[in-house]
Amino acid sequence: MPMNTTTPTVQRTAQGRRFPAFDLSRLLGTVFKPTFGRKICILIDLPDLAEAKDHAFLKNPVRAVQQRAYEHFYLGLKNGVAQELDLTGGEMFAYTQTTGSNLDLPDLCVDMNGRELSLEKDVYSHYDIILCISTFSATAPLTAFAKQYGFRGATLHGVNEVILNSGLAVDYELVSVDAEKLRLAMTRAEWVEIDFTVENGPDMTVRLELNGQEAQKSHGLCQGDTPDIANLPAGEVYFVPTGAEGTFPLKYEDGTLGKLTITGGCIIKAELIAGNQSTIDEHNAKLADDPMTGVLGELGFGTQVLPVSGADIQDEKVLGTCHLATGRDDHLGGHITPQKFKRHQNATHDDILFAPHKTPNFDIKQTRMFRDGVVTVLNEHFQPSSYLLEALAAE
Repeated sequence: MPMNTTTPTVQRTAQGRRFPAFDLSRLLGTVFKPTFGRKICILIDLPDLAEAKDHAFLKNPVRAVQQRAYEHFYLGLKNGVAQELDLTGGEMFAYTQTTGSNLDLPDLCVDMNGRELSLEKDVYSHYDIILCISTFSATAPLTAFAKQYGFRGATLHGVNEVILNSGLAVDYELVSVDAEKLRLAMTRAEWVEIDFTVENGPDMTVRLELNGQEAQKSHGLCQGDTPDIANLPAGEVYFVPTGAEGTFPLKYEDGTLGKLTITGGCIIKAELIAGNQSTIDEHNAKLADDPMTGVLGELGFGTQVLPVSGADIQDEKVLGTCHLATGRDDHLGGHITPQKFKRHQNATHDDILFAPHKTPNFDIKQTRMFRDGVVTVLNEHFQPSSYLLEALAAE
């Protein structure tokens, strides 16, 4: 089997890169072209909807994401951006915060006067562009509603200052061009294998079956009037695996490190490498109770040169990183819908990011794909291969 094993000759990093200042007009004008005559609104999530009345959440120090939604988006629209782009509306609504990534949204929402409304009757059906700036991602449910009601939108969960000044400050026309170059470099792959080396743990390899499918891209553009949702910051190439076998490491939220075994495209068990056995036991109990929580629904590769933000929504878009995701994948063109889960609260889409800052106790030794009878290296040690760099450099 032929193999391209050339190593990177150029290292693309965000070190020293200067980003333009965040410009809401440029962002919205690029992502949502055309904007003229469209009606726009902003959604935020709050644990207690009482905080929406008279913008009471602005006084709560733990509502940083919602405060940025108000300061940079709501006030930005009000103070000239809406007029510049010939947008109408600009209202802000709040819904009750969900408990996980991409869970279905409640229908009840309130305006900033505290008046109770319906997302379906009063928001989705009355606005052309909807920005959802929230704690938990709402990309999956809003994608379904966009197709049902005909609006366009963007989800920007976990927005912080680094994201505002880098991932949301870039030119998305250029991001789209790079994403397409890398999509073409990977599309119709038969499979991808990822080799892991783990500190004080076993070496692992997982193989994702892709069955020659067309790769997709998250590139940030939601132009024209076709209903769609952009997930911002954008910049990735992704697949919906048709199967998976092998093992890979997982760093849990409490720092526990586990070895996950996958067969038939589904995680079937977790084993302790380091940390708390109780964390592993809880995961195994969840897999046994609701096996759909272990289904691998995405394989993604970052395409942008960005600084680490501390939030996966940007950090998974960094060139050289890759990520898997478990759970629902209907918004990516997959078949795992919320109805297939035993418990509603489990119907999430949870990204598993492999990146130096996120997983310092293990390394991706190599990522490679099989396409057209050739095995080609994609990434090594969180750096893009010369194959991907040459694809990016091509005219």
